[in-house]
Amino acid sequence: MWLLDKFLTKAIQLGQLIVTDHDGKEYTYGPGGEYDPLVGGRAGPIRIKLTNKKAANHIVRYPQMGAGEAFMWGWLVVEEPHDIRDMILMVTMNAKRLGASSLKAKGPVRKAVQKVKAAVDGINLRSSARANAEHTYNLTRQLYERFLDEDRQYTMAYYREDDPTRTSLEQAQMDKKAHLASKLYLKRPEDNGGKRMRVLDIGCGWGGFALYLHKMYDCEVLGVALAPDQIAFSNERAKELGVDEHVKFELMDYRDVTGEFDRISSVGLLEHVGTIHYPQFFEHTNRLLKQDGVMISHCCGRSGAPGYTDAWTRKYIFPGGYIPALSELVTESEKNGWQVMDVEAMRFHYSHTLQEWYARTVMHQAEITEMYDEVFYRMWLFYLAGAEQSFRNGTMVNWQLQYVKDRSAIPMTREYMERESARLREIGEIPSWRFDPELKEAAE
Repeated sequence: MWLLDKFLTKAIQLGQLIVTDHDGKEYTYGPGGEYDPLVGGRAGPIRIKLTNKKAANHIVRYPQMGAGEAFMWGWLVVEEPHDIRDMILMVTMNAKRLGASSLKAKGPVRKAVQKVKAAVDGINLRSSARANAEHTYNLTRQLYERFLDEDRQYTMAYYREDDPTRTSLEQAQMDKKAHLASKLYLKRPEDNGGKRMRVLDIGCGWGGFALYLHKMYDCEVLGVALAPDQIAFSNERAKELGVDEHVKFELMDYRDVTGEFDRISSVGLLEHVGTIHYPQFFEHTNRLLKQDGVMISHCCGRSGAPGYTDAWTRKYIFPGGYIPALSELVTESEKNGWQVMDVEAMRFHYSHTLQEWYARTVMHQAEITEMYDEVFYRMWLFYLAGAEQSFRNGTMVNWQLQYVKDRSAIPMTREYMERESARLREIGEIPSWRFDPELKEAAE
């Protein structure tokens, strides 16, 4: 316990953390007093119990893995009325005030080892890429229904107000789709010589964005992903809406896609590509896009220099995943014929999104535990809370980058994005009767 005690004594300078070790001995850290609940969760003191004599040593010896595993295994218990989110946000807020995160590997040797491990994990050959995707996205449909919005958007929502409580998750996800679509500079057939634009949606998830683009622009969309249940669900949605002739989803590696497209979107994909494969990604998408086309990429990102994915996330949540720095994305795209026309850093949007996902997960504790078990439930809570702190107290952001091959493909100023986003928000969801001939005839 002495190593953990040494760290917490230095780290906790705001709020109060009270730790009861497995032998009943109590340790108190921090001066007490309230702190901003928006930044650090609910006010303290936060009390935790270490129920196993190995817990403290496991947390200190394996800082990137130990705390998560201790919580998953029940070795670390947060006492009510607080929870693991409160503890994580409190500790990381204090670490932020110190100017460094205690959760990072210390020493050049340990950092080098972690970097090598992360690089090896980031090698996503076709065989491993599908296995990694299934690990993350092929969990039961019912799990995602419990914490995502109705459209199953499993990426950052777009909060247009500083106070996230003023916007529902469903509205924020609708606004995210409008924001992204506006950057694609799509044209409806009547504005494109009568021709439907053809869009490739790489890493299409559960099909929400592809279906949205078709609704708003009457375009042809091909969505590809590597998780079988996502593709099955997406095709079910398209068929139910009667748009399966125009919106198709295929279980396919993006590297196997052929043909030519007017637009390409990748939302939440680049985190799974792996840095070693960035040249291949940008080269292949460049080949697929028409000369006057536009590509938009939305991904989690680092606001600083390149780094590596922490060991716990690589093992339990996103095997093969890596969150890129802007320099990595721009450098590799430029080498393969792309011109970056627009870059937007989304700072706290994902922390608000993750906070809502966490709340909905807690709301459905009984059902999720029944689907899996207590260990899985606690793992999911730690993942969501840990991810939230990265975007709230850490240096993670979301990048949205717009790429073209020819600078004349888009208007002179980015004002068209603002106008189009506002227009799409005003329209909202187009009623489903539009795609049902009988209902459409009755409505008219």
